[in-house]
Amino acid sequence: MRDKQFVAVHRGGSLTKEQHRQLIRWARECSEHLLSLMELNIDERLIYALSVAKDWEKGNVTTGKAIKASLGAIAAANESSNPVMTAVARSIGHAVATAHMSDHSMGAALYALIALKLAGKPIDKERKWQNDKLPSELKVLVITAMTMKMKGFKILRSENI
Repeated sequence: MRDKQFVAVHRGGSLTKEQHRQLIRWARECSEHLLSLMELNIDERLIYALSVAKDWEKGNVTTGKAIKASLGAIAAANESSNPVMTAVARSIGHAVATAHMSDHSMGAALYALIALKLAGKPIDKERKWQNDKLPSELKVLVITAMTMKMKGFKILRSENI
């Protein structure tokens, strides 16, 4: 069952449209922060998904278009044989899927941490950066929920996050 705190007001939850936009911005930024891990030839579906996320945040595209862009990013993840690239693509897929369900924003951040760990890079600094980028009014909600979600990500369990 989804956390009602991540459900939009118009769907019976408590999340305002502005908070939803803040979450997609945060998720997109978490994903974009990883682009340096990507090979030179970044799959166009990933660039497109990030663009759609940015446009949704501004109110310029429909949620349906964001869902399609998310599916494209996930397809890119599924086609990749490189675990780091797969994690980056999943992060981007979750970022744009935030338009549909705001709790996908945490998937973007968590897959970003997984990508870094798979690349052999420390994640403590990235986790702090992610937390610092969170809007203050959503910080406690997201950090608490992410701590719970991390239990499902075996690769991150051993980290002090």
